[in-house]
Amino acid sequence: MLVTGDYGADLVLSNNEKKIVVQAKRYKKKVGLKAVQEVVSAKNYYKADECWVITNNYFTAPAVKLAQSNNVSLIDRDLLIKWMLEIKNAA
Repeated sequence: MLVTGDYGADLVLSNNEKKIVVQAKRYKKKVGLKAVQEVVSAKNYYKADECWVITNNYFTAPAVKLAQSNNVSLIDRDLLIKWMLEIKNAA
């Protein structure tokens, strides 16, 4: 199931086994603390198993540190491109 959300999540992805909240950021600058704080809040609100922040850019050092201490998966530009190429090559 795919739900567009609020409460700090742009997406709530779920199936019978897992729920993931996603914060998506399209920024010209690096993504900072606020995005990580929002997705951590959303994880609690939606009682999710995982939380991710995805960006077309990169993350600031403080955002990375906060994400690590809160078990937030950070998907930056490099990983996003890698995933896209893997999907394209698999098709």
